[in-house]
Amino acid sequence: MFQIDQLKEKIKKNGVVVGTHVKWPEGNIVELFAMAGYDYIWIDGEHSTLGINDVNSHIRIAQSNNAAAFYRVRCNEPAVVKPILELGPDGIIFPMVCTAEEARRAVAACKYPAAGVRGYAPGRAIKYGLMDLDTYLEETKKIWTIIQIEHIEAVKNLDEILQVPGIDAIVVGMMDLSASLGKLGQVEDPYEMELLDTIAEKTKKAGLPFGVSMGYNPKIVQDWIRRGASLISVGGEEEFLCRMARKTLEEMREFGERGNIE
Repeated sequence: MFQIDQLKEKIKKNGVVVGTHVKWPEGNIVELFAMAGYDYIWIDGEHSTLGINDVNSHIRIAQSNNAAAFYRVRCNEPAVVKPILELGPDGIIFPMVCTAEEARRAVAACKYPAAGVRGYAPGRAIKYGLMDLDTYLEETKKIWTIIQIEHIEAVKNLDEILQVPGIDAIVVGMMDLSASLGKLGQVEDPYEMELLDTIAEKTKKAGLPFGVSMGYNPKIVQDWIRRGASLISVGGEEEFLCRMARKTLEEMREFGERGNIE
């Protein structure tokens, strides 16, 4: 069921794993991405209308096709996180974490007492009761708590955030970070680039894997690999479909204007 051990082995062996984002409810999209070889699927609950049944399906499809399943919650609330954990994802992504206290809250939401505040009533995560409790409790320790750094306040508080026990990975949101600087979309602004270098250096020093969530841009991807990133989350069904739709239409228009197809 869980694919996180496999993902960690890939990071250890190759240094970099590649994921993509899913916002639509169609399970075939998840299956296609996993079959294509993406190492993990970023199921987005923050910027989508996905329902709990969609998420359940997406997690199962990803994991059954050897891709890890990460879910980004819409907010840092235990009541929001809990039903997703019962579905057995490989990790929970917390957006817009800006302080150490918010990071501690995220970690606590993913863990049972006394380490956290998660309530007990697992479903798929315990194989519907087919898994014994001791094994299940060991399995739950593998679930990643992933913190997103995507605001200037988070960068200012990064040293304290990185000291919070239980964080498994850091992912940068470049667009929201640029927005917090008053420069939405200017992700290659010199000041933001300095901040990204700082985030990478401090996270590496803390011994945590880190990465980025972004649209596909070869140059920026290479910048992140140069920084030592392990988790590269790029594109998604909207971007991929939009790009190919435009490209195909432009080529067909060009063929029509020439009056023939070579």
